[in-house]
Amino acid sequence: MKTVAVKGTLRTEIGKKGAASVRREELIPCVLYGGDEVVHFSATMGDLRHLVYAPDFKTAEVMVDGKSYRAILKEVQFHPVTDTVMHADFLRLIDGHPVKVELPVRFKGQSPGVKAGGKLLQLLRRVLVKATPENLMEELTVDVSKVQLGQSLRIRDIQLEKGIEILMSPSVPVVMVEIPRALRSATTLAEKEGEEEEGEAPAAEE
Repeated sequence: MKTVAVKGTLRTEIGKKGAASVRREELIPCVLYGGDEVVHFSATMGDLRHLVYAPDFKTAEVMVDGKSYRAILKEVQFHPVTDTVMHADFLRLIDGHPVKVELPVRFKGQSPGVKAGGKLLQLLRRVLVKATPENLMEELTVDVSKVQLGQSLRIRDIQLEKGIEILMSPSVPVVMVEIPRALRSATTLAEKEGEEEEGEAPAAEE
């Protein structure tokens, strides 16, 4: 699993005034919680960028005041107008203590429906799961090698490793192979012509 190093500076002044002071220095106010410790610190956008805007799931190694904390980025607050990062919350990872995270969904295999002209549509990009830190994984995998035209796979079809629990309905669709309009029209036309041929009366014998 990929880990991003975050170098934090301990904050002694907290609250709105303290946060505003940190932002004036072009830093991001952050807080790390979990276990018996809450740590307020500031970090550069350069360090946080690889966590905030990454499509992959990553853990963070937060260094503050000489201490190292393994954590995940739990929540990010954005400015309502400029969309800049205003605050970041980190959750400390402690072995044996389960956490809830959203993991990206990836596909493996080649769909026969796609080979036949269909289009693979990803309906769900992230799935909420619960696991202990030692069982966390970078992504969830869905095998599409048997998905035909017009078929779909759901949450229950995701391949899970031991220790991972999905916190979403098993009936939620994840991926489907859409039948293109042109292919659908051609199929309909062929079926219609077939029906017309079957419905034609045989020629009368003289």
